[in-house]
Amino acid sequence: MNRVDLVGYLVRDPELKYTQSNQAVCTFTLAVNKRLSREKKQELEAQNRPTADFPRIYVWGKMGENANRYLFKGNPCAIEGRLQTGSYQDRESGKTIYTTDVIADNVTFLPNSSQNGTQQARNNNSNVNTSRGQQNQSRGNYGRNNDNGFYEDDFSEIEDNGAIPF
Repeated sequence: MNRVDLVGYLVRDPELKYTQSNQAVCTFTLAVNKRLSREKKQELEAQNRPTADFPRIYVWGKMGENANRYLFKGNPCAIEGRLQTGSYQDRESGKTIYTTDVIADNVTFLPNSSQNGTQQARNNNSNVNTSRGQQNQSRGNYGRNNDNGFYEDDFSEIEDNGAIPF
């Protein structure tokens, strides 16, 4: 069975591209901490060795578009998917490079209470000068400003003080 479950933090903002057949594909790298004892982690850090793995994640279709819209560098997320291996020839050296990637079947956006201020600052920043600037201004609210009062009658928002376990 080829199944992968990962929880980690985005290393950088996701990149969204479209294939020639107009299929969306979002890619990002996830920092996934290794399961280490405190002593082993300190030992590796002292040797400047990594205490995390950094798999490349591919998310296709509408889920990929949503990942690009709602995920930022530093956001935590959970990935369910499968491993895919491949290889290519390096143009400069001619050597064969082997790759291992994760093809995501499901992406879960996880809350990160320490970044609420960062998200609010991004939403309030009207001078974003990046190619994704328009998207960055609308991200982070997860559609709350565009719900047209749909949830007002049935639901009330719970303030997250960090005690909620999900």
